[in-house]
Amino acid sequence: MAFTLAFHIILVPLGVSWAFMALIANYRAVKHDDKDAMLLAQRWSKYMAVTFAVGAVTGTVLSFEFGLLWPRFMGRWGEAFGVPFAFEGLFFFTEAVFISIYIFGWRRLKPWTHFWTGVPVVLAGVLGSVSVVAANAWMNSPSGFTLDSAGNIVKVDPIQVIFNDSMPLQAAHMLVAAYLVGGFLIASVYATGMLRGRTDRYHRLGFVIAFSVAAVAAPIQMGVGDQLARWVYSNQPVKFAAIELVPTTSSDVPETLLGHLNEDGTVTGGVPIPGLASWLSDPSTGKATVVQGLNTVPADERPTIPQVNIVHLSWDIMVGVGTLLFLLALWYGATWLFRRRMPQSRWFLRAAACSGVLAVVTMEAGWVVTEVGRQPWIVYEYMKVEDAATGNTGVWITFIAVVLLYLTLGVTTILVLRGMSRRFRRSGGFTDHDAPYGANAVPDADPEREEAVP
Repeated sequence: MAFTLAFHIILVPLGVSWAFMALIANYRAVKHDDKDAMLLAQRWSKYMAVTFAVGAVTGTVLSFEFGLLWPRFMGRWGEAFGVPFAFEGLFFFTEAVFISIYIFGWRRLKPWTHFWTGVPVVLAGVLGSVSVVAANAWMNSPSGFTLDSAGNIVKVDPIQVIFNDSMPLQAAHMLVAAYLVGGFLIASVYATGMLRGRTDRYHRLGFVIAFSVAAVAAPIQMGVGDQLARWVYSNQPVKFAAIELVPTTSSDVPETLLGHLNEDGTVTGGVPIPGLASWLSDPSTGKATVVQGLNTVPADERPTIPQVNIVHLSWDIMVGVGTLLFLLALWYGATWLFRRRMPQSRWFLRAAACSGVLAVVTMEAGWVVTEVGRQPWIVYEYMKVEDAATGNTGVWITFIAVVLLYLTLGVTTILVLRGMSRRFRRSGGFTDHDAPYGANAVPDADPEREEAVP
């Protein structure tokens, strides 16, 4: 499950943000008769169709894994946990329908009509992502159900299930991350092309649109992430203790960069910044803020020592690399503000070329913090992982099969996208025998029939 989620999550930012960036290019093309923007919108729509199709495959495997790998979890909590996924299914099909309309509408619809058919793709992608995150947030803050004396669900309130306490911040965090990661991923491709000498307006525009989206998302993500960390401090103190390497309850807790927790409860290595963890937890009380320690709950109700170290390292990676990306976005924004153009330095382009991979690493690290930090709970304070997972002994066989399938799928996707890119570069324009928003031109067709085509 961890492997398939880690793979699938890479496609989510593209599914959520790429349509938005294609619409930016589409709007500019129609509004300002910009041929480069039109070419970008056309090509991006085809790329996003490929990644959407691959995401549909990987997401379908995940849906089967819920039943196969977590039968006791789904058997007991499926009535509540499944509510957000029901809505996600509706949004998924809506997105699929309008992606089809948008792609095939290039030569069949008027310019602005076609543009507006792309808006539901963006909205459905956003709402579908929020629905999935709502299910995960429910696991962190379960609500909206009534249990009988045997612990079985007898009543479900769908509204409370979806809009649980964790959902607003967690959904905002993932949604902004989708635009941040998607923007950096796409911009990194154009930055690499510019480093290789492709400095024409088409590549610059592709870079500017994608990187601008990421640059706007970066400071927003810093603020949302800070609020979410404080929510964890207030509502999941044991997870927060794992994040900050706090073995015992105390105030004036340092922010330890790197380092690790030992079996005897001591922290070694790393660089401690005195009092910063307490201050960030609640600035109103500063260093006097008390942070609950790991030892305040029994050992079987908190992450193990290796899990604590994984959570803390993932937190450091997420915050550290995220801060570097924020500084890169700041560099970009400052250059636009004072010089009215994107940075020209090759060092900036090198950093931008790396930003896509770094953004994915940051996102993956964030999900490790979320999922491993909640251990040993799968439903916080209601059900433990060991009580939810399957006891089937054939899991390793299916795991190997899934790894091979996903590696094949990943390599094939990259080869397909690279092949499309090479064909687009060789063609130098739209390759479907006719112009966008123009009359259909069918090669070797009957001239009389061709004239009758609207």
